[in-house]
Amino acid sequence: MKTDNIIEIGTPRETVEIYLPDGRTYRGKRGLPIIEFMQALPEWKNPPIVGAVVDGELRELTFLIKKDSYVKPVTMSDSDGSKIYRRSLVFLLQASFEDVFPRLELTVDYSVPSGGYVCKVKNHAPLNEQAVKRIEKRMREIVAQDLPIKKELVELDEAKAYFAKKKYADKLQLLKYRNKPDLVLYQLEDNRDYHHGYMVPSTGFLAVFALVPVEEGFILQYPRRKTPTRLLPMPKYTKLRAIFQQYGDWLTSLGIDSVGSLNDAVLNNGIHEIVLVSEALHEQKIAEIATQIADSSPEKKLILIAGPSSSGKTTFSKRLAIQLLTHGIKPFALEMDNYFVNREETPLDEEGKPNFEAFEAVNRTLLEHDLLRLMKGEEVRLPKFNFHEGHSEPGEVVRISKDQVIIMEGIHGLNTALLTEFPARKIFRIYISCLTQLNLDRFNRISTTDTRMLRRVVRDSWSRGFTAQRTISMWESVRRGEREHIFPYQENAHAIFNSALVYELAALKPYAEPLLRQIPFGTDEYREAKRLLASLNWFLPIEQDIIPDNSILREFIGKSILADFKIWDHH
Repeated sequence: MKTDNIIEIGTPRETVEIYLPDGRTYRGKRGLPIIEFMQALPEWKNPPIVGAVVDGELRELTFLIKKDSYVKPVTMSDSDGSKIYRRSLVFLLQASFEDVFPRLELTVDYSVPSGGYVCKVKNHAPLNEQAVKRIEKRMREIVAQDLPIKKELVELDEAKAYFAKKKYADKLQLLKYRNKPDLVLYQLEDNRDYHHGYMVPSTGFLAVFALVPVEEGFILQYPRRKTPTRLLPMPKYTKLRAIFQQYGDWLTSLGIDSVGSLNDAVLNNGIHEIVLVSEALHEQKIAEIATQIADSSPEKKLILIAGPSSSGKTTFSKRLAIQLLTHGIKPFALEMDNYFVNREETPLDEEGKPNFEAFEAVNRTLLEHDLLRLMKGEEVRLPKFNFHEGHSEPGEVVRISKDQVIIMEGIHGLNTALLTEFPARKIFRIYISCLTQLNLDRFNRISTTDTRMLRRVVRDSWSRGFTAQRTISMWESVRRGEREHIFPYQENAHAIFNSALVYELAALKPYAEPLLRQIPFGTDEYREAKRLLASLNWFLPIEQDIIPDNSILREFIGKSILADFKIWDHH
């Protein structure tokens, strides 16, 4: 077959082209770092670009473009971009802190919802305001100098020798379990460290931050994705910080302060004790909350339980019900999830996808109507939501007695606008979230959001038949719902329950990994899965059979003894 297409040997062009998602094409010299192309874009700083997706893979701005490529800029308003910025900011803090206080040990502990990490000094009194100002001043000097953040691949032994010299015991403990022969270290002046993910190329990118002194240390404040170039006011979070403090004390009592020490326990058969003590601490806290409710009885009639997705609300509410029975209080469990409006009436988010987290996704009129009738002792036919079909069906007919309390869990439980007719004095509100505080090491946190997402990926797979890709694709709208509907109201809670279990990522790992690996290359979800897999890689797995059958974790991995557990009086 003869064609007019002539194929001949060519020589590589000196230039390469990048193709942006909106169809624009930019040409530049072959082998230039991607930052040079990005700086040519009119939107370079609006919002600031801190990375790029090149042919489906997330890349740093120092990545060299050696061939024609499809490129999507990654900004501080993107999930990946915000992580790059925060990670780099922690490295800047670490280097500056060491400059100012070379003999003290800094730890980055946990995050607060309005954009910040609570940082503490180990084995030392909290720093005063003056000392915190000195660190911030040093950080600003380094930002003004726009120093390069260099990256190099070093042999594992070299990295271990460096961390041993720095007396970073937690990093050495973690690296014992690394199965690759090398490690990426970042360097800022004389400070070198391993950070779990990408960085900005230089300190000049890190201009937006503040250090805010708090009782136990200070908060490294960073910009939120919605406002990438400015900081939001920092609320007090009194109740929330107290819970984190308590969890930190729990970890200390367990002798587990990082993932390395958890892995040691898995290897040395200490994991059974850790599982049992972790679960006992949960039970103790649930019992305390039940006592609080019993002490306010018979005034309280409705217990509202709210928290972000995959906090373990269902299991918690059932375990709370059991504890209330020990006080002679007969609870009646009502699920807010059964009050969803039909799928076609579900409000849509900005991307046109169903927003199940929206306030309007709940049939509030029917909910309030049913609650008030139940309180009067009337017979009520409850709705039952069919998740597979996406519509409401008639459920059971129930009646409750005068001495019962209603337990209801759902995303909007802390919002006082949920029930406007119901007497406020009769409501007891509980906030539940997986407020994990087990970090990879002193500067590398594991995000509470990641733990919840992994819980959900595993549960959605067996309970709803969803792929990991589908769960992850919906996660952004779930997160938006939490920021709008839960976090602003968490201090309204009369009690807070931390559903994190120190061992849970080791338990979720064998379930989550195969699901995450099925996500196709080049998708947004693939990059997220790759990041989650990298986190899970640090954990040694544990067997499912050592996890108690009433554990919160069973809600996500299955075989919970509480799955069919119901408490109500039908008469």
